[in-house]
Amino acid sequence: MEQLEEKIAHLTRTVDDLSDIVARQDTELQLLKRRVQMLLEREADRENQGGGGIVIGDERPPHY
Repeated sequence: MEQLEEKIAHLTRTVDDLSDIVARQDTELQLLKRRVQMLLEREADRENQGGGGIVIGDERPPHY
């Protein structure tokens, strides 16, 4: 019986640790998503202002 209680305590601790890790990863993922969105918006603004900078498909720079 004591072995089962020890195993349950160990498994409970493991589940709690994993839950903390998943929560932390979720927070980091949300932050990264916001940063990527900001970068995409910044690049879209740059394109709209004529800065371009992204080559799409077979589009070649003017010096070719």
